[in-house]
Amino acid sequence: MIDFTPLYQRLDDTPLAPLAEALPGLLQQRFSARRHGDLPRWLAALEGLPSVQPSGVDLNAAAVTVGDAASVSPDTRQQIEAGLRQLMPWRKGPFSIHGVEIDTEWRSDWKWDRLKDHIQPLAGRRVLDVGCGSGYHCWRMAGAGDELTIGIDPSPLFVMQHQAVSHFLGAHGTFVLPLGIEHLPARLAAFDTVFSMGVLYHRRSPLDHLIELRDALRHGGELVLETLVIEGAAGASLMPEGRYAKMRNVWFIPSCATLALWLRRAGFRDIRLVNVDVTSTAEQRSTSWMQFESLADFLDAQAPGRTVEGYPAPRRAIFTATRP
Repeated sequence: MIDFTPLYQRLDDTPLAPLAEALPGLLQQRFSARRHGDLPRWLAALEGLPSVQPSGVDLNAAAVTVGDAASVSPDTRQQIEAGLRQLMPWRKGPFSIHGVEIDTEWRSDWKWDRLKDHIQPLAGRRVLDVGCGSGYHCWRMAGAGDELTIGIDPSPLFVMQHQAVSHFLGAHGTFVLPLGIEHLPARLAAFDTVFSMGVLYHRRSPLDHLIELRDALRHGGELVLETLVIEGAAGASLMPEGRYAKMRNVWFIPSCATLALWLRRAGFRDIRLVNVDVTSTAEQRSTSWMQFESLADFLDAQAPGRTVEGYPAPRRAIFTATRP
């Protein structure tokens, strides 16, 4: 099983110590093979990855990069690719591992480029990334000079993907845990920056999620929130009748003005809308590393400005806000 001792050591004697106390029991439960039948296969894929000394690491490139094609033999590169493909589908990225190009479903670097110049500098900060997926953005946060980043996502597969990249990258201060924000100690008030990207619309109670994010922040800490929005005035919000873009678990999609109101009601200040962008099929698409349906399949072929259900096509906004 994965050894999180380096994380526990980093949390000792910090405001995050209560998290270290809660984690062992939580992780034992979340990594249960009875809960996740593919867990033994994923762990075997990790065990089978070769050990290679990286010729270099670049956490600030569009593709998080470890080594290059010249640093390994063709046979070793084939072994690396075979192991990484055992951890498909890869949704957030891209990554380049010793010449193996992981072309993920999302060009997550585009989202990073839209927000990185609008947030408080991450140098020396403790960061929480809620709904982090494979941890792509966690690596970009490390590249920005963070002290520690913890990503959380309920799916153990994403933890395995992060562990695979970690295996090649070496010692670092970036960790991904198979948790939801509801598993964190209440009112932790310990992170300098909290990211929630692509999560809010999956929550039955968006206000409760915003309050959970606020309570994870220290006073004066910054929230970076990215989510689906619709056009409209204050008070406007879409609640799909059934699915939205073929997703079952979409509950509320607010207008930007409504979301700003939600943030104020949740106790945030210094609320700024820093970007609104319509998601394109160049940013989210099927690839050889994610072979299931993607955005092109979720849109009406005759009217691509609408989803197959007839709702407005995905539009995403990025907000920043501060906990007083």
